[in-house]
Amino acid sequence: MSSAIESLVSYGSDSGSENESESGSGHDIANPDATAHLKPLTGGPTMTLAVLNAAPEVAVKEGVETGKHLDPSLKEVTFNPTFETLFAPEFGPVNPFKSQQMTAPRNMLSGYAEPAHLNDFMFERERRTFSTFGYALDPSVGTAEVSTTSYIGAVDEAEKNKGLTVFEAGAKKTEKRKKVKGGEAGEIETFLGPWAKYADEKDGAKPSEEEQKELDEITAKRQKKGRNEEEAPAEEKTVLHVKDMYDYQGRSYLHVPQDVGINLRTADVPDKCYLPKKQIHVWSGHTKGVSAIRLFPASGHLLLSASMDCKIKLWEVYNERRCIRTFIGHSKAVRDICFNNSGTQFMSAAYDRCLKLWDSETGQCISKFTNRKVPYCVKFNPDEDKQNLFVAGMSDKKIVQWDIRTNEVVQEYDRHLGAVNTITFVDENRRFVSTSDDKSLRVWEWDIPVDFKYIAEPSMHSMPAVTLSPNGKWLACQSMDNQILIFGAQNRFRLNKKKIFKGHMVAGYACQVDFSPDMSYVVSGDADGKLNIWDWKTTKLYHRIKAHDKVCISALWHPHETSKVITCGWDGQIKLWD
Repeated sequence: MSSAIESLVSYGSDSGSENESESGSGHDIANPDATAHLKPLTGGPTMTLAVLNAAPEVAVKEGVETGKHLDPSLKEVTFNPTFETLFAPEFGPVNPFKSQQMTAPRNMLSGYAEPAHLNDFMFERERRTFSTFGYALDPSVGTAEVSTTSYIGAVDEAEKNKGLTVFEAGAKKTEKRKKVKGGEAGEIETFLGPWAKYADEKDGAKPSEEEQKELDEITAKRQKKGRNEEEAPAEEKTVLHVKDMYDYQGRSYLHVPQDVGINLRTADVPDKCYLPKKQIHVWSGHTKGVSAIRLFPASGHLLLSASMDCKIKLWEVYNERRCIRTFIGHSKAVRDICFNNSGTQFMSAAYDRCLKLWDSETGQCISKFTNRKVPYCVKFNPDEDKQNLFVAGMSDKKIVQWDIRTNEVVQEYDRHLGAVNTITFVDENRRFVSTSDDKSLRVWEWDIPVDFKYIAEPSMHSMPAVTLSPNGKWLACQSMDNQILIFGAQNRFRLNKKKIFKGHMVAGYACQVDFSPDMSYVVSGDADGKLNIWDWKTTKLYHRIKAHDKVCISALWHPHETSKVITCGWDGQIKLWD
């Protein structure tokens, strides 16, 4: 302040001297009276400036606390706090803009949940112990620190019972009961039961040497029976039922007869077919149900049948209609059979997991094939240059292709999701169609193991029997929803919705379907043993004949006859209708 006055004084003196020199006269500015008002007052009463503070008034901590301060990290409160204490701010003053709900600590939508874990069994154990004995473990004490002071409730009772829970006390009572009844509790594992004392050799009866020998034989037989069938395969043999295998010209029964009234050598189709009305012959010789029948290729003068009695039989269709030969070689029911193009050989598939190639004339088993799975269907490749190849649909979802010459698997078609039921060659044998338990229909190119067409609709059912029409345009599929569905066998393999044949009951059975040679009728057996005949154009059920006592599993229309149909059933009979 003094320096400021001095500067003012010096500034005044300078300016005064200048003014004085200019005017030549004036007052002396250096006079102390003249600058007295600029100097600070001394000796008199002093005046102080007021100090300004912009901070708001804040209450002291003791002023806002209405009770004890609560640490929010505390897990246990030892006194009964007031509402204001519980919801007092952690630091600083109360926020006037914060609601009560916002003030409360929250870590979830409904409030604050402390992280805790208690086993359900532990909780139930302590609850039951408390309700029974009046004490329980203190939840605030860890299990590692358990002592007599770790209990709440009736602590004296806890000391008396040594802290036993209700479950431990119950186990102790049971142990006492065991001791009273049957010795020590530890001996319970070696306790052999109330009849153990009679098992002693002295008291019990022991089998004699002969009886023991007989028992050993029975046990050995059972063990042998339980082993795999491949270890003891069935012996192949054949029985010829006719007196002479060859006629006076040296021709076997495979030779096509000329004296049957029709020319079986030509591929002539009857101009007009008629409904069969009566039974004209019964072939009986199988002791169990017949599972499949196949006519001799081209001529149809012989009939091959496979049965559940493990046998395959060859029958005459014309003249005396005798049983010519029986083929024995499977140890379980025969499922499917198939001729080659010439009819000189045929394949058989059975539940003994074997596929066998037979000579139709001599009855000899030429070779055996197996991949240790059950074959459900078997088909030769119809091409003349591929007669050494055949395919079989197996129970393990695969279609396996074998070569007869090398007895080896040459291809596997593994795309189905269930057991393969049928294989049908289409499109001049370039492709084949397979159906399966996976309720689908797949089309394959020969020798290409990836299906190029897959048909599976949510409404589709399994189709365990499929037949190609004589003109090669349609596939008749026996569906498990009691319908025969027709699919186009060329190009797109579309379902023909106008051709659906109904009215029979086949659910659960693979009843074989067939067409009449002129494509005017569709025939099929059913579960009631009836032969059903529909009109192809109108899909109307024309005729129904009670053919068999049990399931009529297959129906074949003879390719050269106008009204001859062959049926077989699970009653073991094969019948001819005209």
